[in-house]
Amino acid sequence: MTYNLEANKQNAIAFYRTAYLGDPSQAVEKYVGEEYIQHNPLVGDGPQPFIDYFEEMARDYPDKSIEFVRAVAEGDLVALHTHQTWPGNKEYVTMDFFRFDDSGKIVEHWDSMQQIPGESNNDNTMY
Repeated sequence: MTYNLEANKQNAIAFYRTAYLGDPSQAVEKYVGEEYIQHNPLVGDGPQPFIDYFEEMARDYPDKSIEFVRAVAEGDLVALHTHQTWPGNKEYVTMDFFRFDDSGKIVEHWDSMQQIPGESNNDNTMY
């Protein structure tokens, strides 16, 4: 199977941005396949729990922002590395992985999030 890696990267970014900025229903409609398997323990399986989670997040944290630092694609997977800023200037690094089906739709998601500390034992950024 050959995947359109560039299209999958752009679709993963568009999906994440659309949901994160407050329109998860549109994100699901445009970018999610027949199934949606969720590995984040805070979100239920399937499209509707995803929509509910992101609608609540949009209501509770309307001033959050996201920057997409990098996207990497291989086979049916896309990895996104992001920088998120939340109210109170809390900053986080996230890494999200999306699996795509043969039609270029997202069908599975994993993620990891870490708050950026005020101090570091090295001079490197987390990006």
